[in-house]
Parts: sequence; C-alpha cells; structure tokens
Amino acid sequence: MTERVGILGGSFDPVHNAHLALARSAVQALALDELLWIPAGRPWQKQRELAPAGDRVAMLRLAIAGEGRFSLEPCEIERDAPSYTIETLDEMQRRRHGVQWFLLLGQDQLANLPTWHRWRELLTRVTLAVANRAGETPRLPAELTAREVTLSEVPLPALAISSTDIRARVAAGREIDALVPVPVARYIDAHGLYRDPLRS
Repeated sequence: MTERVGILGGSFDPVHNAHLALARSAVQALALDELLWIPAGRPWQKQRELAPAGDRVAMLRLAIAGEGRFSLEPCEIERDAPSYTIETLDEMQRRRHGVQWFLLLGQDQLANLPTWHRWRELLTRVTLAVANRAGETPRLPAELTAREVTLSEVPLPALAISSTDIRARVAAGREIDALVPVPVARYIDAHGLYRDPLRS
C-alpha cells in the first residue's frame, strides 16, 4: 500500500499556531500517513538573518510533541549548502520508497514556484497541496497553466498569524501566548529570542 507523506517546509522563525492548524488540516484533507516538518537551513530566497537553527528546531520539537502524524526532518538544517526543495526530495526518495509525496504550499509560494531550483522536475515528482481560503481557487502562475500539474487543495484555517508579527511583538515586549504554543512562548522568553528589533 502506498504511503502518503506530506512535506511542510519553512523557516519556522518561530513556528506558530497557524502553522499547526494548517498542518492538521493537511493531514485530514489529504489523508496523510505522516507530515514532515522541514525547517530550512540556509533558504536561498530569504534575505533576513534567521534565529539559530538549533533554536528553531527546538521550538518545532516543542510545538509538534504529542502529534502522532507529525515528524521533524532536519536534513536541510544539517546540509551545509542553500536549501533547495528538490534536493530535499531527492534525499527523501533515496531513503523511502513506495511513497506518494505531497508538497504543502501557500498561494504566495505557488506563485513563486517557477523561480525554484529544478522546479519543472519537482512538478513531476510531487502532488502540490495548496493552502486555500474558503471560496477561493488556487491561482496557478502562467508557467504552470500549460503543464500537467497535479494539484490538491487544503482548507486554510482563518488565523491571521505571522512569524513577522510575532517577532515584532516580542521585540516590543508584548504577549504572544495566544499566537504560539505555550511551550514555544516559554522557550522564546527563556532564550531571549527576537528581542533585538534589528534582527526581526
């Protein structure tokens, strides 16, 4: 029987409740056996300096603890090179066979997909799972409309939460307990993360 595995990549700087809600929605909507959380090591399209990889991994472990179908995959953190999704997929497919792969994307990532490294090959090897607000249809960029793209939709929970806002709140000394899992909020406070507004 083919295993259904989702990939959710990102900087997770920090991971927050909207990430978790989307991941749970994906597991249910796509009938996933497992969802891999893959924190980026050196994301090639990200200009801002990220929190240390060890801290982002630690926060992810706290956030997904007790979630039976969630797993942390640190391969991009461990890679001493820019993080390319296709190379992560290469590594996953070398390790695991008989898997149908689902790549979970937001609409902004979908629009940007034609700028990704080896994106044409990526399309042949995964099902794109696009986070979608109720009543909206995923908008494919022009480069994808002429191709046979396997696309699934994942209901996007109505949570207006962003990592950017969370970092700004911490820098301003404001509470974030309603935006991130409580253990993550405690970790951020205990380790003094995001207090410098110049790094947010």
